[in-house]
Amino acid sequence: MKQKLVDSGSDGGAALMPDSDAAPSTGGLVAGVLMCVMSMSSIQFGSALSAPIINAYGPVGATWLRLVFASIALALIVRPKIMSYSRSQWLGVLALGSVSAFMTASFFSAIARIPLGLAVAIEFLGPLLVATLGFGLSRQLLWPILAAIGVLLLAYDGQAWVGNLPGILFAIGAGAGWACYILLTKKVGNAFQGLEGLSMSLLVAAVVSTPFGYASAASHLTGFGLLEIAGLALLVPLLPYVLEMVALRRMPTSSFGILMSLEPAIGAVAGFVILAQPMTPSQMFGTALVVSASIGATVFAAKG
Repeated sequence: MKQKLVDSGSDGGAALMPDSDAAPSTGGLVAGVLMCVMSMSSIQFGSALSAPIINAYGPVGATWLRLVFASIALALIVRPKIMSYSRSQWLGVLALGSVSAFMTASFFSAIARIPLGLAVAIEFLGPLLVATLGFGLSRQLLWPILAAIGVLLLAYDGQAWVGNLPGILFAIGAGAGWACYILLTKKVGNAFQGLEGLSMSLLVAAVVSTPFGYASAASHLTGFGLLEIAGLALLVPLLPYVLEMVALRRMPTSSFGILMSLEPAIGAVAGFVILAQPMTPSQMFGTALVVSASIGATVFAAKG
């Protein structure tokens, strides 16, 4: 089955999923939409629910623990043929795994310092720029400019700037990591069969983050904490990967991309419900601008 690159969740990055541009049935499309919503909700509410773990083990420690559990779970499912890969394949997964670890640690460091909705919106600028630059520097620059205006509105609550500079810089780092992740995933996805590249990159990410994460988390680990982290690792990223894979078999990839553009809004809702992070009307409008920019870039790419 032909494959193509599809943007995935902010925590999951991008994954190579089966291309499904054939016209689906109405029932299949509805099911696909529900799966997309469930996937985005899993990613964003999983990120919000990670707040206690981040506080307990630190952003790098939480990153390490979740990558360890997620990589082991996916490796048991995929069973990658570790000893059979070529030098170029190993170089690809080493690069992708390192970027994955950096992206996740940066995102966790950001949401430890600034509201979740703002962090997701800033991070979204990374893949949005990739999509824009992929079609040249003409009028497509409208979309990242529109998204940047939305981010500025999100960063001001009407009385003061929310968050702090380190949190914003970490979110920018996560966005840069996400942009690199998308480009590297395309290369790795072409070099491996199925989800073997994804599985290997997660294993590499877990190993790369171990020297930093172990020092931060090891002394604070408890039995209950390990169970909690294992559950969150299943919630993000494994459940979203499965839901998105099945959804793409039921709907066109262009429709999938438009739906996934709602992720900043769902991140804002998760921040409000789980973390009690309220939003002013201007911040809601800023979220709408980021979502609109992402939808616009997706529609233009589909037409192109």
